Amino acid sequence: MQAIKVGCAGWSIPRQSLALFGEGESMLARYATRFPVVEVNSSFYRPHKPATYAKWASSVPRDFRFSVKLPKMISHELALRQCGPVLDRFLGEAEALGGKLGGFLLQLSPSHVLDARVASTFFRLFRRRSDAPLVCEPRHASWFSSAAEALLQRYDVGRVGADPALVEEAGRPDARSPWPYWRWHGSPRMYYSAYTEDSLQQLAAAVVSRKWPARPWVIFDNTAHGHAAANAARLQDLLRATSSRPTPRGRARA
Repeated sequence: MQAIKVGCAGWSIPRQSLALFGEGESMLARYATRFPVVEVNSSFYRPHKPATYAKWASSVPRDFRFSVKLPKMISHELALRQCGPVLDRFLGEAEALGGKLGGFLLQLSPSHVLDARVASTFFRLFRRRSDAPLVCEPRHASWFSSAAEALLQRYDVGRVGADPALVEEAGRPDARSPWPYWRWHGSPRMYYSAYTEDSLQQLAAAVVSRKWPARPWVIFDNTAHGHAAANAARLQDLLRATSSRPTPRGRARA
């Protein structure tokens, strides 16, 4: 369970979840008393100064990690085309996190159809600038094919396991993903709905069902009504309980 990192999109703490956290000098510091990772979503909407990233990094424990979402200018407005200068600026800002940078998230528009040439050019551009882990959350059916999978693997890019899932394959990371990463947005109403106990148990089982090539992350993005923190905390409990169960005699744990 210690290898599985659970957290939220952003570090705001709703009033109903305050008891889950310890004390801290800031909201981020308090968030970090419970969760070891966080996803920075605000970078999608606006840039942050390197000093801001550095301040965040200094507010959390040594083993805490940040996932940083690429700007919408890159993913939506430029649609991965001719975005070298924007990417340079963004990476220069986010890399002020130093060793607490866990990796980057690229979420594509639901209308973004896979263009293999454009995608390959962008990922090559990214890899020339950074060797940090990168995961992609495509939201068009054209990205869920063996050709798309091969393209992502060529550039060492993981694919997010998202909920709700557009197609069945979208609900789980690629088994060979260099960074197994789940993003649960809330269901049935995205961003607003809390997950049921049954759903969280199924997620816990899926995360521990195999040996992943890297530490899995699970991020809850159902923050609109404050459900992310409680769902993430409950998943931690379920994963802890799963890891403490004795393995049946004569059968190795998967």
